Amino acid sequence: WLRKLFEKGVAGFYGTVLSDRCYRVSSGKVLKWQIESNSSGMDKILPNMKTDIIIDNTELAYRIVIDTKFNSVVTSGWYRDETLRSGYLYQMYAYLRSQEGSDDPLDENACGLFIHPSIGEDLNEYVVIDNHKIQFSTVNLAASAIEIRGQLLKVIRIN
Repeated sequence: WLRKLFEKGVAGFYGTVLSDRCYRVSSGKVLKWQIESNSSGMDKILPNMKTDIIIDNTELAYRIVIDTKFNSVVTSGWYRDETLRSGYLYQMYAYLRSQEGSDDPLDENACGLFIHPSIGEDLNEYVVIDNHKIQFSTVNLAASAIEIRGQLLKVIRIN
């Protein structure tokens, strides 16, 4: 329930703070696979893609797909002490690339953002893959409310 609380808190924050005319914030949106053909039983077993939060800036024409996680942003790797969780990277890559070619122009260069809670850890790193920025960030929950607000706005580049 803490994971869901964190997700709902972040979604509620962005929905409240970005409620002016150029932002559209949605949570729990199901993305559609762009299926060209499929077997008769595939509809019953194909997994859905459900986003935590999507922020559209209609004035500047950009989209951020946000996934909140409730664990450490890095884990121990096979060949190094710390590594990003590869499954998360694959998940966001699928979210972003699967929407290309849709009738929504914001899908073409949408960005992905993972937000992880932390206590004292500060990480904000990104990579651009196939024209999509994928960012991994932490929000320090031990900080004051004003500092947390600033961190959440900073990771989406709004002051």
